[in-house]
Amino acid sequence: MDLQSSLQKLYEATGFANFINPADPTITNIFEQFIHMFGTPIMLLICLLLLWLAIKKQFEPLLLIPIGFGGILANIPVVGIAEPGGFLYQIYNFGVKEPSLFPLFIFIGVGALTDFGPLIAHPKTALLGAAAQFGIFTTLIGALALGQYAGFEFGLKEAAAIGIIGGADGPTSIYIASNLAEKILPAVAVAAYSYMALVPIIQPPIMKLLTNEDERKITMKQLRHVSKREKIAFPLLVLGLCVIFLPAACPLIGALTFGNLIKESGVVERLSNTAQNEFINIVTILLGLTVGSKLSAGSFLTVETLGILGLGLIAFCIGTASGVIIAKIMNAVSKEKINPLIGAAGVSAVPMAARVVNKVGMDSNPHNFLLMHAMGPNVSGVIGSAVAAGVLLALVGG
Repeated sequence: MDLQSSLQKLYEATGFANFINPADPTITNIFEQFIHMFGTPIMLLICLLLLWLAIKKQFEPLLLIPIGFGGILANIPVVGIAEPGGFLYQIYNFGVKEPSLFPLFIFIGVGALTDFGPLIAHPKTALLGAAAQFGIFTTLIGALALGQYAGFEFGLKEAAAIGIIGGADGPTSIYIASNLAEKILPAVAVAAYSYMALVPIIQPPIMKLLTNEDERKITMKQLRHVSKREKIAFPLLVLGLCVIFLPAACPLIGALTFGNLIKESGVVERLSNTAQNEFINIVTILLGLTVGSKLSAGSFLTVETLGILGLGLIAFCIGTASGVIIAKIMNAVSKEKINPLIGAAGVSAVPMAARVVNKVGMDSNPHNFLLMHAMGPNVSGVIGSAVAAGVLLALVGG
């Protein structure tokens, strides 16, 4: 091999020579040809945007930083970090691909971090968490309509995976997508975590549109004290009801209630601390990197991705609005008034949604502290999204 051939081979092995692919004469669609040629640099810019949102704007940085960086690694040409044999591919097969272990591990950590006391003290706020799941099933119908009439490749399983975005629960969205429609997992994951991060921007206009100033000023009485016995019994009761009525949701509910039980039992502090810190942090890193590893141009830069992002936003908005509306209906039929703003916390973006509710309430009444009241529907939303996931798995899984 002469020097010129050696240098040519070295050049062909560089990233510079492979960032832009040559035109493929077999591709006749102009959009697909463009993505084929320039998809890699476009995806690298998108991943850098995710990092900017996480670092500069602090939008869900715990997930967007690993997802963005995983996307950069996946789009490095030649080496195939996210392809068969690459380390991200191996991690993905273990933790995200069915049976999707990482979301379940995340739920253990979430359970250990969650205090169900506000929900136990004010149980009727569970209705607000349930109402927020309305966006899931509404969007499922919308996705089916796009598949039927607009040419999108959305069947029933894809529609279910898209609809679950409305619960604003990233791990649940990943769990459903990996079990039902792995092809659209990257778009579903990015949409779910993006809208979770954008809760402070998306929710307040909806909350103010659906309530008046007097409603936003409603004060709520202090929650009663919840005993340790009640907090121990609660996760066991939730799991028991799930076993009886919806076994398909038991993987998610079981992980959540186990994490909560080791926290509330008070006798395994080492396990509780590990679940709340080291365990969930390690899994978050691995989950984010492996989700990002699927942000390749071929799977992400599609018309279907735009449809998923749009439907996900609609699902999230409907979920927020449903919680507020149900809270207003409850006020119409109940003597004990609740501030309808807390209905917006029924989406399971914990604790971001509850903090947003508290801020919007204090904008109208600086002495109105709604945080703990909003945590009731907020943690109820976590359970609600897991139950909705179980319903979808029971209906369209298998």
